[in-house]
Amino acid sequence: MWDIILNKFKKYPAQEKVVRLLLKRGFQVTPDGKVVSGGIKLPHTQIAKETCVDRRAVDGAASMIAQDDLLSTIFKNIRPISSLREVAPALELGVIIVTPVDATETGILASVAACVAEHGISIMQAIADDPRLADRPTLTIITDRQIPDELVGELLKCDGVKGISVC
Repeated sequence: MWDIILNKFKKYPAQEKVVRLLLKRGFQVTPDGKVVSGGIKLPHTQIAKETCVDRRAVDGAASMIAQDDLLSTIFKNIRPISSLREVAPALELGVIIVTPVDATETGILASVAACVAEHGISIMQAIADDPRLADRPTLTIITDRQIPDELVGELLKCDGVKGISVC
């Protein structure tokens, strides 16, 4: 699906960078070509600065999105999510960051989740990076408590897991 979206911008590399950021952050595009997060308008100059492109590339990408039926449907309905990853230690929650062997493989989340559950630990949040949008995709799991040392070794044996780090 992402290939269909990104192919529409293949001739416009600066606009493709903008679209990748919009997808990664869950930013929406209104029918009049404005980038928003919920009801908050985001300045195109700030998006341009973040993506290291000219503001006109942001204007062009947003305009193309607003005029295309498929793109406008996607970008008016996409939503950002809140990640607990950075605040978990302050909340005394556990964080497991899984580096996959191949993020397109199926069953990595299931394998890791089963291993965590066997230790009686509840998963509060799981966020997997899309391998087509992230340079180094990871799976981040937030748990209801700190991760015991013995669980780390077991997680490394899960199917598709290349590396584990815990916080």
